[in-house]
Amino acid sequence: MMQAQMKPMLERRKETPEQSAWWNKLSLSQKFSASSLGKFGYELTFVRKEGNERLAVLQCSGGVAVITEDGEINTSPDIVLR
Repeated sequence: MMQAQMKPMLERRKETPEQSAWWNKLSLSQKFSASSLGKFGYELTFVRKEGNERLAVLQCSGGVAVITEDGEINTSPDIVLR
């Protein structure tokens, strides 16, 4: 019997989220939330510091989501990206 040939899955991202320089700036709660959003195609774009808090900004197909330091996700933030 012939074994079915398995095709390797192609990863479109150039690096895993954990390799991103931004990933190291996230709190543990943000990492959990970012991983959850990653399942829906969101990718960590950058981390913005506002006062004493870091805000993680993720993008997916033109959509934007932000994650507060305590891990709260907002998929319709009042944020403008340039």
